Amino acid sequence: MTEVIRQRLNDSPMARWTVLLIVATAMMMGYFVNDVMSPLETLLELPKEAGGLGWTPSDYGFFSGSSGLINVFLLMLFFSGLILDKMGIRFTGVLACSLMAIGTIIKIYAVTVDFGQAQFTFFHSTFPLSVMVASLGFAIFGVGYEMTGITVAKAMVRWFTGHELALAMGIQLAMARLGTAAALSISAPIARHFTLSMPLLISLAFLIIGLLAFLVFCVMDRRLDRSDDAGLSVRSEDSSDEFHFSDIGMTLRNPGFWLITLFCVLFYSAVSPFLKFSTKLMVIKYGVDADLAGFFSSIAPFGTILMTPLFGLIYDRYGKGVTLVITGALMLTAVHFGFSLPMHSSAIAITLMVILSIGYSLAPAALWPCVPKIIPMKCLGTAYSMIFFIQNFGRTIIPVCVGRANETDPTYTTSMLIFGFTALGAALTAVTMLFVDRKKGYGLQQPNIQKQI
Repeated sequence: MTEVIRQRLNDSPMARWTVLLIVATAMMMGYFVNDVMSPLETLLELPKEAGGLGWTPSDYGFFSGSSGLINVFLLMLFFSGLILDKMGIRFTGVLACSLMAIGTIIKIYAVTVDFGQAQFTFFHSTFPLSVMVASLGFAIFGVGYEMTGITVAKAMVRWFTGHELALAMGIQLAMARLGTAAALSISAPIARHFTLSMPLLISLAFLIIGLLAFLVFCVMDRRLDRSDDAGLSVRSEDSSDEFHFSDIGMTLRNPGFWLITLFCVLFYSAVSPFLKFSTKLMVIKYGVDADLAGFFSSIAPFGTILMTPLFGLIYDRYGKGVTLVITGALMLTAVHFGFSLPMHSSAIAITLMVILSIGYSLAPAALWPCVPKIIPMKCLGTAYSMIFFIQNFGRTIIPVCVGRANETDPTYTTSMLIFGFTALGAALTAVTMLFVDRKKGYGLQQPNIQKQI
């Protein structure tokens, strides 16, 4: 039996790190597209005669939160997890990449077609038709984007369990943040020198590259199945470990699952929406040139590129996962309260973004490898999807609240306090997680790489 297990394809470092590079590339392209319009808020709000679309801050806030509309209100993200556990990683990944491309095509249509004065009413709020079409495209993209996230996460667990799981997830997150950083850095200059649609056209090309990369992964994942043909090693899609709907109840009764979920809601609601508004914050409050503001905003994702794998490696070897999560949340809290203070130096803005990048690295590097420690592999996709599903409530609601707050308080003080108290809630949740881990014995503070006896 030992000999068969050693011959599994993912026991080869070359094979599993190649898989990591492939699936991380697909995820990186999705992250680029997710944030490609974030630096364009000021351009979108310009009058049509000046090359903009005439959106208001509320319009942009609705658009920013629309990526979660289908996932949240039509429960699509929850069903994505069921699809993943029932249909497998390969089918779900191809579907997810395709949905991201379709959503991006719709967004390109929204910013290139002149809808005139046409408007659309949604839940007693009226928006320009261009906002609604772009939001529809972003919502469809959001389905594929979140589906890709849970698929890549399960792929990492499948290929790296017993190996460098946290490091692998850290590298995958770092590459994803590289996509975010690139979008924040180059989107506005490209749009200013060409058209609003040009960054989206580039995004579509990147998504096609991501889809092709995932097709290569499908070939390697089939080879992993063949390496398990003897049936003596654990397979994520083995019928003996098949997912059943009753497994959902087991997940929902797990207190560790709910604490991780609540932390994700609060932590990512204090990061992802902030990055969408941070470019304009740099211009309005700190007087940064509009073409350079995106580079200020990209400090956070760029900083995570090296630090997230480093903190993942620390967790793999030395443990203390919850401690890392608590530290990251506290740093994020300090940053947002710092942005709310009446200080307008660009040096302070850079310092706060550097601290944010450290916190943004610490928490996710330790958090996501904790999930397989409390959830069985057979229902891991559903667990991730439920976490992301509930998380999307925050990512949908917070941008709308911040957009409206910025209309009444253009100094961004109110919106930064919103982010600050949200991050503080995440820190308190992580402290609770530490006590529950000690009681339940999940092993969240233990290293991921076990010493061989």
